Amino acid sequence: MDEEKNFSAENNNPPYNSETPPQPVQTPVYNPFMYEPIGISDFDKAAVEAMKAAEERKEKIKRMRRERGIFFLVMFIFVIAAVLAVYGIVSDIRKGNTENIIPNEHIVLYQNSKPEGANDLSNFIDENGKYTTEGAAAAVKPSIVEIYTYGDSVKNELHGTGSGVVLSKDGYIVTNAHVLQADGYHTVHTVDGKVLNASIVGRDSKTDIAVIKVNSSELTPAVLGDSDEVIVGEQVIAIGNPAGLSSSVTDGIVSAVSRKIRSDSTGFEMECIQTNAAISPGNSGGALVNMYGQVIGITSSKYVSSSYEGLGFAITINAVKPIIEELIDKGYMSGRFRIGITLTGMDSEEQISAIESSLGFELPKDFSGVYIVDISDDCDIAKTELKKGDFITKIDGKPIKNYNELYDAISGKYKAGDTVPATCAHVTKDKQVKYYDIEFKLMEDTSGNF
Repeated sequence: MDEEKNFSAENNNPPYNSETPPQPVQTPVYNPFMYEPIGISDFDKAAVEAMKAAEERKEKIKRMRRERGIFFLVMFIFVIAAVLAVYGIVSDIRKGNTENIIPNEHIVLYQNSKPEGANDLSNFIDENGKYTTEGAAAAVKPSIVEIYTYGDSVKNELHGTGSGVVLSKDGYIVTNAHVLQADGYHTVHTVDGKVLNASIVGRDSKTDIAVIKVNSSELTPAVLGDSDEVIVGEQVIAIGNPAGLSSSVTDGIVSAVSRKIRSDSTGFEMECIQTNAAISPGNSGGALVNMYGQVIGITSSKYVSSSYEGLGFAITINAVKPIIEELIDKGYMSGRFRIGITLTGMDSEEQISAIESSLGFELPKDFSGVYIVDISDDCDIAKTELKKGDFITKIDGKPIKNYNELYDAISGKYKAGDTVPATCAHVTKDKQVKYYDIEFKLMEDTSGNF
């Protein structure tokens, strides 16, 4: 008993009972959803948290060490590269190989002026009066003007621009007829910046030549040359205002002379000089100039080949001169005839289809002529049996099927005031053709529109 009491007193625990089995050690159970141990005391929880924090500190220290290592490695590579670059530059300088080194300051630009008097016009002409390209351009540019065409008197409706060549000091200027409008308003811009109102003296659409006049006595007239003296291979320049770019100069050579070229708008044939000098729509009415500063042709976009690049034409000045003189004298070209009809030819399937669409039925095969779209009441042909919707098939017994054949058949034999015989045809829906003959008198055309 005393031993039992002493044991109890020392351990402050009840005495061991050999009949009571030992209790198992309690193992923490984790909730799989909350990851929180169940059945562990708060003390044990604190211990676990401390262990986690210690592990995190270790990982942080390792990460910081890795980052420092990478930083020092990059800095080491940078320093090595800089040392090698400096070494290379110093080595090049010692060897005198500095051509690839680009300084960032103290760049020296070298610039010189032309010798004194280099732009003097007298330096661009030889003892025979022949200019260089610069000299010819400088000599003729003051005689080339820019023409603006408007549809209203207050000049808000710009319809187009073109070029012109000054003919006289008192304001006569030659240009292309298509640059102007018969009922339009026109202004002339000179190379020295003056803007002058212009009036139409006369225009002829067939040749595409027109003359206008401004109220001025200070213009610089161009010198006209003799286009019969032009030779193939001769150097020339074209001066005009393409796309509104005033006083543009292009150069080239004479590719051919005495070319018979038809206008793409009227079909009228004119004698032209072929050149490879660039001629654009804005050049219309400008000048083709030889190296003596003489105008040898009037450029026209209506005579420019649209099918081939670098192929342009200028109406010869010898062909233009009599037209200029008659337009100034009479205001129109005498001898121009007018039939008084509007027509469509039968050259292509498209034209034939358009005619059949207008008639509402198909034409007989192998039938040809010119289809009459309209007839002017003020012309003699309006008094004949010919009606709109009929055809003219022959002129004086010569078959025709387009405008060119009609014009050639008449102009080769008849003039204004003459009576012309013609064969006409009326076609019915059942493809029956009724032929009949007429005679009509050619009217004189003073309008310049035909």
